[in-house]
Amino acid sequence: MASFTQRFSRQLAVPLALTILVFTSGFSPLESLFAPNSNLIPRWADFNTESTETVNQNEWATFIQKYREENYDGIARIAYHRVSFEDRLALKEHLKYLQGIQVSNLNRNQQLAYWINLYNATTVNLILEHMPVESIRDINISPGLFASGPWGKKLLRIEGEKVSLNDIEHGILRPGWKDPRIHYALNCASLGCPDLPKEVITAVEHDAQLTAAARRFIDHSRAVSIGENNEAIVSSIYVWFKEDFGGSDAAVLDHLRTYASKERQKELMKIRSIENHTYDWGLNSVPAVATASTGS
Repeated sequence: MASFTQRFSRQLAVPLALTILVFTSGFSPLESLFAPNSNLIPRWADFNTESTETVNQNEWATFIQKYREENYDGIARIAYHRVSFEDRLALKEHLKYLQGIQVSNLNRNQQLAYWINLYNATTVNLILEHMPVESIRDINISPGLFASGPWGKKLLRIEGEKVSLNDIEHGILRPGWKDPRIHYALNCASLGCPDLPKEVITAVEHDAQLTAAARRFIDHSRAVSIGENNEAIVSSIYVWFKEDFGGSDAAVLDHLRTYASKERQKELMKIRSIENHTYDWGLNSVPAVATASTGS
């Protein structure tokens, strides 16, 4: 009979091997091995084709206008440090309003806009509740032994059901719409993530908004940078969720070229292969010192 030590060693072998793989392959984010799958939650599959009901996003639109700032490096940041007490309360009240919506009664386009705006507003509110933090991953409130960050926490209650950010992204939006452009409209409060949209996503304009968001990200070096040998380092988004972008490196490159600007397309045509991937989990915050110096 194998000793306890031998059995314990065998149990550790697989996770240890995975850890070694991560740190020797150049792919630094451990989460690339455990990115959530896209599995539809049947509870949220219903919609009302005939519905003309709309969702009021005025509070969220005002918040974005006041606190989203363009930076010289092409990355939009949020001035978390200067959000007033009144606007924090207004954001919380807006989230209460959104949770009171009978989302199953909305039509498909309204639902898409609803879930994206809800995800982004919840994420911003989450950061404000836990300030100061250097990364959203520091908000380690998800349940489970190996869970990290806030994404698994059931932060919302909609139609009597508890809902997490993971539920919205991986159980509703990704499998429900199967549109890779959705990744460009969801902001996880990180510098490596696509920017928080400069306007609320709407049922009427969502198609053009998603395309614009895709182009903005792809035209930035966060999405892809090209080395001397025409090998690409791409955003980890294209590795974690490769299935959403076609399932192969070639499909990812085709996607990038499809939504890039004409000038960017010329650069992307030079790429021979995807060499590696990277992601910056630093908080997408306007530095407090910079905010103070502007007199804002």
